[in-house]
Amino acid sequence: MNFLKSLGRTVLTLLLFLALGVFSTVFTLNSTLLDPDFLITQVDRLDITALAQEVTQEQVSGQLPPEAALLEEALYAAIAENEPWLKEQINTAIRSGYDYLLGESERLSLVISIEPIKEDLRDNLWQLFQQNLESLPPELAAAPPGMLEQYFEQFYQQLATEIPSEFAFDESSIPPDIMAQINLVRENLSYAQTLYYALIGLMVLLVVGIVLLHRSVKGATRELGVTFLLYGALDYASVWATQNLLPSLPLPDIPPSLQAWLNGVISDLAAPMGTLGIGLMAGGAVLIMVSIIYPRLRPQEETE
Repeated sequence: MNFLKSLGRTVLTLLLFLALGVFSTVFTLNSTLLDPDFLITQVDRLDITALAQEVTQEQVSGQLPPEAALLEEALYAAIAENEPWLKEQINTAIRSGYDYLLGESERLSLVISIEPIKEDLRDNLWQLFQQNLESLPPELAAAPPGMLEQYFEQFYQQLATEIPSEFAFDESSIPPDIMAQINLVRENLSYAQTLYYALIGLMVLLVVGIVLLHRSVKGATRELGVTFLLYGALDYASVWATQNLLPSLPLPDIPPSLQAWLNGVISDLAAPMGTLGIGLMAGGAVLIMVSIIYPRLRPQEETE
């Protein structure tokens, strides 16, 4: 009989350890990637102006007409002036996307308007044209204002046709194979919340089973304490390695500001798991202390 009890406790403890592993992953996903507020927080941390400068300087410089320097300066200024508004647009699109993925909306519609940026780009560029005639073709240096304005309008109109007023995505504009993957994710996400609570229920049942098989406070608290402490330590160690080792890895061909942002995202993705690990270690330590102190307070109740 004692052998069967020991075997049962071992099996239940192993199942509890495995359940903690699955729960840790689901808990982390629910706290990060499945929470629109998490992604919105990451967008708010992104320096869009700095990223635009790095991408433009790396990929576009040298490929524009002589007015490129003025154009880049005007573009950076327009983005900087509208960065808070642009982030609001992105955050609204994020919430719309999550509404669709989580089944709260039946249509996928993402719209990010950049019309104010285009308007400010035009105004900024016109001011720079007037202030930097030496950067323009020589014949414009002594030209009357009307000719300069006409030249600017032609230059800007060519540019404006290549810049959309908004970026819009829906089911019809997304390739069918990508849309199929999105719908697959949408279907699977409907089970995430159910799995989350099912795991909590399963772990409670496993804990109750371990307590019943021990029939003593000392044995049950000791075994549960060791299990929680061990898993919490492993959880926290993996988070520590992720936050301290991965950010130091170089990411080639990625702008510095984006690399710094990605490092922060990786650290924040692992943070909920680290919090859970600390909680499990603390709970495990308390249970182990109870297993040591309780028998001394009530020795007549402990038969183990």
